[in-house]
Amino acid sequence: MKKVSNTTIQLAAQLFALLSMLVLFSVSVSAKTLDIYFIDVEGGAATLIVTPVGESILIDSGFPGERDAGRIARVARDVAKLKAIDHYVTTHWHRDHVGGIPQLAQLIPVKRYYDHGIPTALAQDILPELIDPYKKTTDGKNQTLKAGDEIKLRNGGPFPRLLLEIVAGSGVVKGEPAGSPQIRVCNADQKPVAEDKTDNANSLGFVLTFGGFRFFDGGDLTWNVENKLVCPRDLVGMVDVYQVDHHGADSSNNPSLVNRLKPRVAIIDNGPRKGGEVKTFATLKAAPGIEAIYQVHRNLATTANDNTMSGYIANEEENCNGNYIRLSVDEAARSYTVSIDAKQISRKYRVRSVRRN
Repeated sequence: MKKVSNTTIQLAAQLFALLSMLVLFSVSVSAKTLDIYFIDVEGGAATLIVTPVGESILIDSGFPGERDAGRIARVARDVAKLKAIDHYVTTHWHRDHVGGIPQLAQLIPVKRYYDHGIPTALAQDILPELIDPYKKTTDGKNQTLKAGDEIKLRNGGPFPRLLLEIVAGSGVVKGEPAGSPQIRVCNADQKPVAEDKTDNANSLGFVLTFGGFRFFDGGDLTWNVENKLVCPRDLVGMVDVYQVDHHGADSSNNPSLVNRLKPRVAIIDNGPRKGGEVKTFATLKAAPGIEAIYQVHRNLATTANDNTMSGYIANEEENCNGNYIRLSVDEAARSYTVSIDAKQISRKYRVRSVRRN
């Protein structure tokens, strides 16, 4: 029998190792998901989106100070493995949405900034101590978004098409001229409330589409503008996942909108004593097709019946670790998983547009 040399054996082992690495690499490349992280900023907002090709969009940045900027940076760098934020969007000018960006930009590079327009005259609810640091951070390179605009995202490879479209901004909705009235009455069951003169009504609202998967985030949109999204024409359509408007406040989450969205999953970015209010929770539970409601925090100001089940709450106590909620859509956009990593809890859902065989 011919003897095999040690050199041949070593070469074969090296070749096997190389092939194994290539297989693992191909698996890791192919197993790309669309990931959305709902980061705990204690009743503010910070939603991080990472596309299958690694492009990132951060919607809002929580409160001023080190806490929220640190939590966002940790999720971005340590969990999502990002080296920079490609797109940063401020939905509106309240401190729980724009306050963290000056500190965050010192922790991780931010490439592009978007907003609904820096106000020329500050209103009572828009503070100069928030606007001035934002101006300094963006160095005048921010881009104003309006209803009907898109944030151009990279598409390519085997993945379904990604689209991020703005459907509301500065108090108007897609297809409306600037300055259109806030209140529109279409029929008897869509009742307006008093005009909201805060910057909440000016929030940017958007729909993210990935193949058949659809996600709606309306910032802090309030009752009357929410109504315009479905009255007289439905501008959003059904979605798979709804980031509940205004942290689940009752001044938002108009049933006329929620019932047209028909979300399978709702996620409330509330705090322990802010948002996730009783009327909103009842609206969500009654929404057609709803399967699960998740909360970033348990609402300690209401009863257990007005909170979702314990396993779907990322943070149960007021003094918490800042646990996030992760949503991952598979590479074919056929299903998605909602997970609370800290609790090792995960549930899978089917994208609405996928029909059963």
